[in-house]
Amino acid sequence: INFEEKLSRFSEHWAPKVIARMNDYQFKVVKLQGEFVWHRHDHTDEVFIVLDGEMFVVPRGIEHKPFAEVECKVLLVEPAGTVNTGDAGGEMTAEDDVWI
Repeated sequence: INFEEKLSRFSEHWAPKVIARMNDYQFKVVKLQGEFVWHRHDHTDEVFIVLDGEMFVVPRGIEHKPFAEVECKVLLVEPAGTVNTGDAGGEMTAEDDVWI
């Protein structure tokens, strides 16, 4: 799976797209820019791999608010069915299980 090719298929921010599945986990690419909402995932950790730099893990239950001053491209690793806004919901909630 070529990350750049998959990322070239969309331009919107904060809208994860599934590119692969392993057991009950999905691999999603997403473009981030600006501020997101404070939220948490009570039942799962969430992994963010910035494709041109870093990786970090947000442990389950920890409130977090992703932010990117300039656009960055990220690979998310999380259980299938994980809602991007976690417990917060709202207008930034992306459609789940969208494959590219």
